[in-house]
Amino acid sequence: MAIIGTFTKTENGFTGAVKTLCLDVKAKFVPTPKDNDKGPDFRLLVGNIEFGAGWKKTSQNRNFVSVRLDDPSFGAPIYANLVEAEDSTYILIWSRRSGD
Repeated sequence: MAIIGTFTKTENGFTGAVKTLCLDVKAKFVPTPKDNDKGPDFRLLVGNIEFGAGWKKTSQNRNFVSVRLDDPSFGAPIYANLVEAEDSTYILIWSRRSGD
């Protein structure tokens, strides 16, 4: 697992940054109206460019956002989870899926 982002909660989602060896961008999670049950709860934006999507989830009585990041420069989409840290900030945690 690796922390690839830090965010703070706002009235309308989350703001922060995504940082990897190749990325260092300011980003925000913006709530999005759901067209259906499978639609995302958030869009992840870098400026006005959509960079990913997030779905609200609950596991072991803990809420988090399951995130899918994608960009033409990626070999494949990146999957991560946005979880609350101990200090009330939120961290974006990436881990390689088995088989990847």
